[in-house]
Amino acid sequence: MQAGNQGASGVRGSAQRSLIGATIGFFIGFGAVSLFGPTAQSFIEVMRLSPQQVGLLVAVPMLTGSLLRIPFGAWVDLNGGKRPFLILLLASVVGIAGLYWMLLSLYPAHLTQAHYPWLLLFGALGGCGIATFSVGIGQVSYWFPRAQQGKALAFYAGFGNTSPGLVAIILPLIIAAGGLWVGYFVSLVIVVAGIGLYIALGYDAPYFQLRRRGSPAPRAQAQAREQGQELYPAPSIARTLMDSAASWRTWPLVALYFTSFGGFLALTAWLPTFWGSYFGAPHWVALGLTAGFSLVSSLIRVPGGSWSDRLGGEKVAFAAFCVLLAGAVTMSLSGNFGVSVAGELLVALGMGVANAAVFKLVPQYVPDAVGGTAGWVGGLGALGGFVVPPMLGRIAQEMGSVGYARGYVVYVGLALASLLFTGLLYATRHGVRHAAPAITGTAR
Repeated sequence: MQAGNQGASGVRGSAQRSLIGATIGFFIGFGAVSLFGPTAQSFIEVMRLSPQQVGLLVAVPMLTGSLLRIPFGAWVDLNGGKRPFLILLLASVVGIAGLYWMLLSLYPAHLTQAHYPWLLLFGALGGCGIATFSVGIGQVSYWFPRAQQGKALAFYAGFGNTSPGLVAIILPLIIAAGGLWVGYFVSLVIVVAGIGLYIALGYDAPYFQLRRRGSPAPRAQAQAREQGQELYPAPSIARTLMDSAASWRTWPLVALYFTSFGGFLALTAWLPTFWGSYFGAPHWVALGLTAGFSLVSSLIRVPGGSWSDRLGGEKVAFAAFCVLLAGAVTMSLSGNFGVSVAGELLVALGMGVANAAVFKLVPQYVPDAVGGTAGWVGGLGALGGFVVPPMLGRIAQEMGSVGYARGYVVYVGLALASLLFTGLLYATRHGVRHAAPAITGTAR
């Protein structure tokens, strides 16, 4: 779709510009959530938080960011992605600004246990940034034709997902140079600037623009089709959530994403503990390996999307989960540092490519409720980041030091289950592809 800044039909923006805008928006939204990792320890020490309080503090941003993906992803099907995207980004700004206020006015001498509820509230608001993912998936999917969606969505998710790794590398350096409050101030400035770029670039797909100008649905769809748009939404949030939930294929996709992206989130939180506790790696080594894992898994999504376009999402997903399985087996059995690093690399590659393949399949399998499906898949799948770390910790607690390695049997099980679900989708793919043209050509 090559719409200019404003075409004859009055449509503003273009597919490429909106893709860049959505990627920037997701990048800064995800980065806002990632602030907690490198800085939480400072709050923990000053406020003397208990292990339970620490667990809740770390989990709340992830939990809100995951669950909000469901309604906000569905909202895209109602009137496009720009409004829900901006609401989530502004909530993240409030969260970061609140933490910045706590640092300026209270840290360290006056910051006590009494301020813990405020810390949770601002953390929950900061977590809204991660929910932008499902909004951007819907926004980008409606702009691009089906044959280009794998590449476009992989670009969006791949580059947007790099922010946790970059934050893990850059933020500690800023804090070391200027202090904790400088780190948050710089982050706040970056988020505000990113919102400005998103406003300038991130237009809704033609159908939604035309509907807001008063065009009846059939006419808006006809004009949008001339602009190259192929997917059209259900008429309400409730409808898109019900339509996507009623499609049985939504739930295998949720399971696949629970493994690939939820597992990714879990490891970004767990790997520093693993490297430090099992191998006694220095802090900067553990941090560097974690950041490397995050960046490799994110960037490999970009070519992973192109492979999914050419070879099919199911085939690419199956190969990716095989690589993930090999990496998980390696890490669960290895007691050697170098071998475990190689295993981490395999896990990163498998997860990243699988993430790209899964979201190639979302608009393919549920084309008339893309936003709702992206919400279910992105929201429930991301809960892996909330569910898996306690499982890894429990195994380490029960088995002692070797449990840090044996805990990766959790990923072995998840990878095997994902291979079964991918095979199921592949075996039933033909009926979906034959029905898709009639579905996508109908305004619902």
